[in-house]
Amino acid sequence: MSLTEHRIAIDRIDEQLVQLLNERTQHVLEIGKIKRAAGEEIYAPHRELAVFKRVVKLNQGPTPETALRAIYREIMSSAISLQKSQTIAYLGPEATYTHQAAIRRFGASLNYSPQKTIADVFTEVGKNRADYGIVPVENSTEGVVTHTLDMFVDSDLKIVSQIVMPIQHCLSSRSPLSKVTRLYSHPQALAQCRDWVRLHLPRAEIIEASSTTRAAELAAEDKQAAAIASVLAAERNRLPILETDIQDNSQNATRFLVLGRQCSPPTGRDRTSLMFSIADKVGALYNSLAPFRRHRLNMSKIESRPSKRKAWEYFFFVDCDGHFQEKRLNKAIGELKEHCNFVKVLGSFPQEEKF
Repeated sequence: MSLTEHRIAIDRIDEQLVQLLNERTQHVLEIGKIKRAAGEEIYAPHRELAVFKRVVKLNQGPTPETALRAIYREIMSSAISLQKSQTIAYLGPEATYTHQAAIRRFGASLNYSPQKTIADVFTEVGKNRADYGIVPVENSTEGVVTHTLDMFVDSDLKIVSQIVMPIQHCLSSRSPLSKVTRLYSHPQALAQCRDWVRLHLPRAEIIEASSTTRAAELAAEDKQAAAIASVLAAERNRLPILETDIQDNSQNATRFLVLGRQCSPPTGRDRTSLMFSIADKVGALYNSLAPFRRHRLNMSKIESRPSKRKAWEYFFFVDCDGHFQEKRLNKAIGELKEHCNFVKVLGSFPQEEKF
């Protein structure tokens, strides 16, 4: 085929694609009506996962899987926005890793509302000013984000989905590396790049910033400063990138939680998060964990946090395989309640982690 013939063929296919996308959207709008009538949430992580799995399985190339998933992310983002105007609160400002995680999950068609603190994200969703919230909960290098765990003590919000995103830091500055005397960074980002900073900027003054985006903003105004930030934050502030991938761990990743009001039904491969407190007596923690072993439930995580209500009293946060509606886990939770002062299911969500 000639160049002209290829282009004519593409134009014909585009006509078909537009027609099919609009046909798909009509079905989406009807589904939205049914969901609203039933009081169901528009965003359905279990259905989203099923769509991704199906289109990837249908793909025979040459379109890469990552590209196909990105295309369908925006198709579904548009579909969600047409069913109901949706607002996503996230730990801001714009261009932070949390913002990027939110867009990866929900696409570009929804409304995004940056918040100053993790508590503000919980508040926005809890008071129905936002439909969902995105907060960081754990980094593979630095561990849990304690502020997020603490917020669940008094919140009725549920974890409805998770996002696991690789975190790649860069060093950006208007000065060459040899002339940098100040380094702006969020404490978490600095901790993830500690060895690199020690080796390449041992004499630089470290100045804490409220976010990686703010670090880039400050460095953009300071000719002798650099920032640890994302590529997106550097680009938005027109700050030249001196070094990329300066994180100490090449597998550095952060897990983010999607906060909502209703959990999805079981998918067959889910994770459940819950919290509990125990009596101050011998064997209390051992007896609390026994139901998970007895019902052969894999616990992937356990963390403790001070209750802040009574000295030396703790809440324990557990992640385990399964959905709280499934028989085995439901029984285990029932037995857990027999040994605890307090038990709360924080949410069940698909274990899917790929982006």
